[in-house]
Amino acid sequence: MSSSDSGAERTVSDRVLDPATEMDAVSLRVGDLETMSSYYANALALEPIEERARGAEVHRVLGRGLTPMVRLISTPGLPPVDPRQAGLFHTAFLFDDAPALAAVVLRAAQDHRGSFTGSSDHLVSEAFYFTDPEGNGIELYVDRDRSDWRYENGELQMSTLYLDPNAYLRQHLDENKLATVAQAAGRVGHVHLQVGDIRTAQAFYIDALGFETTVGSYPGALFASAGGYHHHIAMNTWNSGGAGPRAAGLGLGDVAITLPGREDLDALVSRLRHHGLPFSDDGRSVRVFDPWGTQVTLGLPGADVDEVLSR
Repeated sequence: MSSSDSGAERTVSDRVLDPATEMDAVSLRVGDLETMSSYYANALALEPIEERARGAEVHRVLGRGLTPMVRLISTPGLPPVDPRQAGLFHTAFLFDDAPALAAVVLRAAQDHRGSFTGSSDHLVSEAFYFTDPEGNGIELYVDRDRSDWRYENGELQMSTLYLDPNAYLRQHLDENKLATVAQAAGRVGHVHLQVGDIRTAQAFYIDALGFETTVGSYPGALFASAGGYHHHIAMNTWNSGGAGPRAAGLGLGDVAITLPGREDLDALVSRLRHHGLPFSDDGRSVRVFDPWGTQVTLGLPGADVDEVLSR
């Protein structure tokens, strides 16, 4: 299959996602919309972009500039996040450079409504971890240059090495970045999920959706991407091994992925049919559920995830 993209031919694979695939804002079902909005605004310097009412639900999108980074869906009354259930391990917010990362890490560390849970050098990136006030995991990170990434027997080398948070801040904090932190670019770089079984997750996220494995040897986890990135999606069983279908509750509502064109959605639909997976297709986005009931929406640039969530 092929399509014309800005006058140039673009080959669309029937097996894997296009290298231009990107992650979009993660949707979280929250019990206290105002507290959660305030936390993401203060700790991560995100600003409101859009708000809509969907029946009894209020959907509030926050991000940097015009880039959505988190969609908060007010659904009070649901059970709290269960850390042993399939669902979200963390949403990973990517920043352009170390000073921008250091500025947001300092803000997050100073907001005691959330919790700092650690920091790591992953060889391909440097990352800091938090949980928000309702128990959703957050990663704040910056990538190392791809020229510094290393491969062994065709597999990307990633690790979890100690990263001293205080030394990092002393080295990289910049007064100008601190003063203008909300103006720095940011986006969702990847989403890390909790699943019940790695092989089952592989069959869905790699064989059916079309991500490609980047790291398959990490204990209890699988990392995958489109176009050779270290990972757009990760799955682990560290807390959730053997978990069954998700029960209704607060936490992850939707994993949103942006594909370049309709031809990419057509290829995805063919894969989903081949694997016998039910899905819905509104012309601009395809909605499918993973084996544990996590909703995944793959849409075109500018597709309205709120419309999908309301279907």
